[in-house]
Amino acid sequence: MASVVLKNVTKRYPNGFVAVKNVSLTVEDGEFVVLVGPSGCGKSTTLRMIAGLEDITEGELYIGDRLVNDVPPKDRDIAMVFQNYALYPHMTVYDNMAFGLKLRKVPKDEIRRRVHEAARILAIEHLLDRKPKALSGGQRQRVALGRAIVREPQVFLMDEPLSNLDAKLRVQMRAEIIKLHERIGATTIYVTHDQTEAMTMGDRIVVMKDGVIQQASTPEAVYHRPVNLFVAGFIGSPAMNFLRGTLEDAGGILRFRAPNLSLAVPEPDAAVLRERGYAGRPIILGIRPQDIVDRGPEGLTFSGTVTVVENMGSEKYLYIAVDEATEIVARVDASLRVTPHERVTLGFPPEKLHFFDPETELAVRPPAERSATVA
Repeated sequence: MASVVLKNVTKRYPNGFVAVKNVSLTVEDGEFVVLVGPSGCGKSTTLRMIAGLEDITEGELYIGDRLVNDVPPKDRDIAMVFQNYALYPHMTVYDNMAFGLKLRKVPKDEIRRRVHEAARILAIEHLLDRKPKALSGGQRQRVALGRAIVREPQVFLMDEPLSNLDAKLRVQMRAEIIKLHERIGATTIYVTHDQTEAMTMGDRIVVMKDGVIQQASTPEAVYHRPVNLFVAGFIGSPAMNFLRGTLEDAGGILRFRAPNLSLAVPEPDAAVLRERGYAGRPIILGIRPQDIVDRGPEGLTFSGTVTVVENMGSEKYLYIAVDEATEIVARVDASLRVTPHERVTLGFPPEKLHFFDPETELAVRPPAERSATVA
């Protein structure tokens, strides 16, 4: 296995479009890293540059201690799994898995050993004589994974491998890939637009936007300590609520004020915001729907009219109109009895508040709490 290191990597196309901008990232040996972001953010382009399928315009790429900018894909000792499986329809499962090894003139006995070992790991030994058209979507994805495993590469690259599967099968295959990584321990870089996949699968998440890394950290850090407004809104479902208002300092209490909202900013946030000169200035307050509680502390409650109730089984999503322009989404326990048009009062736990600069969109918090930096 090997580490993967990108140093100031940029991808610029002939028409001048820059798909990836000055990306620096180290994926440690044996680590499972997920690149996540919306369509067009540069995550797949980054993966394709690592694979050698896209040329690097600027910067350096190392696999292990070897500079591979000019090394052909077949010589990079990587294996790639695509979303469309890319199986040969006229070949059996065995032959699909063995094809790459045959091209490399691996001895037949070694091919047989590797294919059967991979099939055993993936529980597809009984499918080796079938052709792809006789397989389900999940079985085809296992074959595609098996074809990568038999290569015994230093690095696995996976580009949206589950996007063609239905929701139930995606959940199942997520667990299969996690178990596979734990068993093999190979360095893995996984691309997805699905933040749920990113949160459940990665040792680390790399959030990208417009070709730039926004934050690279553990799932917990990205979720609880987002470094900017984009990461805060992209990670988490339902999305974080953002409230635009002004900080007013009166009588020794720093308050967040917006139409029909007046919230006492708790310590240590109040001290940090004062120190950084935000008193009297606009600010964006963020709160996740699941962090809103039915009994908030004094000074941190709000009232509004429920416009929509979404029953999700074990929980409910409440859409609450605070005024004509402000709506807050709260995720509450299903036992809470609420109906549309009802007035409710809910609260914000002080330790769950996030503050963002409306101009830079960066999070405002003590530097020691930051888990990553914006690239």
